[in-house]
Amino acid sequence: MNTLRNGEFFGQTNETLDFDGLIITDTEYTHPYVDWHYHENAYFTFLLQGNVIEGNKKEIYECSAGTLLYHHWEDPHYNIKPDGFTRGFHIEIPRKWFEALHISKDNLEGSFNIKNPALKLLMYKIFKESKTNDNASETATHQLLLNIFHQLSDQKSHSEKKPAWVKQIDELLRESYTEKLNLTEISNSLNIHPMHLSRDFHKYFQCNLGEYIRKLKISKSLSILPVNEKTLTEVAFECGFADQSHFIRCFKENMGITPLKYRKILE
Repeated sequence: MNTLRNGEFFGQTNETLDFDGLIITDTEYTHPYVDWHYHENAYFTFLLQGNVIEGNKKEIYECSAGTLLYHHWEDPHYNIKPDGFTRGFHIEIPRKWFEALHISKDNLEGSFNIKNPALKLLMYKIFKESKTNDNASETATHQLLLNIFHQLSDQKSHSEKKPAWVKQIDELLRESYTEKLNLTEISNSLNIHPMHLSRDFHKYFQCNLGEYIRKLKISKSLSILPVNEKTLTEVAFECGFADQSHFIRCFKENMGITPLKYRKILE
């Protein structure tokens, strides 16, 4: 089985950065099939454009733009790339980084698909920092990555203690975030009192209900923006925003830049 070292990925790597031990790569996937292999470092794969299928010992992921995967070191997997342009952004994390920052690895074994939109937005910000690449980008990247691991650890450690409605509302919101949602209707569908839902939502999602819905919309927009043929108005409506101006305002609040500037970063 192939073992990939620092900065090694199958395909054409167009950029590699070393942010004090964190290896960041921007890679075009060119191989239609990559046999079982593993990486010596833990790493995130963030699909910026296109599609890829990834399988490991436990499950198979059908990944489209916006998919965020975490892989622990030496965790074997394989890849199948359908036709079309596919681009991935990776952050490799050496073991000494975990040790130096006293980050527990107990809750991070194996590979898993990260669906939390807040964590995806943090990864988009790391991607943006890699393209800005000024004298603050390295510090910002480490801070953003620490934030991701902190939230991942919290989610893993409390996953068994969550009431049933937490998973139910997450699934409901992912299916319906482009629609106009009503707190009373959501509460009734989950058989939970609106006051209880409002009080406890932040405990499990680290933001209020409205903020979470907007993060889902922005996360969706970031997977659509690479398609240059679509106007901002089309992207806004597809993601459930009332109009283009509302989309631009929410995007800037979450990402710190406008959708057009983000689109230019991808070029």
